[in-house]
Amino acid sequence: MRNSASAYPVLVVTQLSKRFRHGNEAVEAVKEVSLSLERGDFVAVMGASGSGKSTLLHLIAGLTAPDEGTVTIAGSDIFAMRDHERTVFRRREVGLIFQAFNLIPSLSAEENIALPLLLGDGKDGKQGKERVERLISRLGLVGVRSRRPDAMSGGEQQRVAIGRALVTRPSLILADEPTGSLDSVNGRKLCENFAELCHEDGAAVLMVTHNPTVAFHAEKVVVLHDGRVAHQCRTKDYGTVQEFTCDCIERTQAIEGAVQ
Repeated sequence: MRNSASAYPVLVVTQLSKRFRHGNEAVEAVKEVSLSLERGDFVAVMGASGSGKSTLLHLIAGLTAPDEGTVTIAGSDIFAMRDHERTVFRRREVGLIFQAFNLIPSLSAEENIALPLLLGDGKDGKQGKERVERLISRLGLVGVRSRRPDAMSGGEQQRVAIGRALVTRPSLILADEPTGSLDSVNGRKLCENFAELCHEDGAAVLMVTHNPTVAFHAEKVVVLHDGRVAHQCRTKDYGTVQEFTCDCIERTQAIEGAVQ
């Protein structure tokens, strides 16, 4: 489903902050982060473990409430909604992809992909079925469509998770380490296929990863350090993934040196 409010940016994050209690201290996991994504944008968020990547993704998805700041998706402030309203909105407008797959063990690959349609308003009908068929074909799942997750490889399960996230044609895709359980070859193929499908649908993608090779598939990279945006760049400004990786390492070392 494509949101009718297409005149709005898909995602606007403004001065987002989140603190957690650790004993008697307040730890700032995300600090005054702002960013914006338009339709078709593919942005990667990088950073070391503990930099705030996953917390930021959970805030944007509306799974965690911020202490300050706003998250606007397709023109709607998600934290101005009640919990049930936000859940229904997220189901319609946001596709979530997790490293752990989170597939339903008792359902086949095809049924897992179609599940969001069944949880919706039931109006997709023939178009929904055609959408499922297209995703099964494009993601190379024809041969395993009837298998349950325990009879599929890790790569096949991740492709099913991607199909499930894309089946409702959401405005925004949020992916948390989508290739973390895959080897480098399958991870690269998955990124390429994922990027193509999202581009065809005009969805905006925000992908969290610690891997520069994976991040290089995005058009823009946002680097977090201690919960803040430390650096932003466009991958087209680098000739190779090796050049991009070296620059990321050098910038991170410079930031850590300045903090010390």
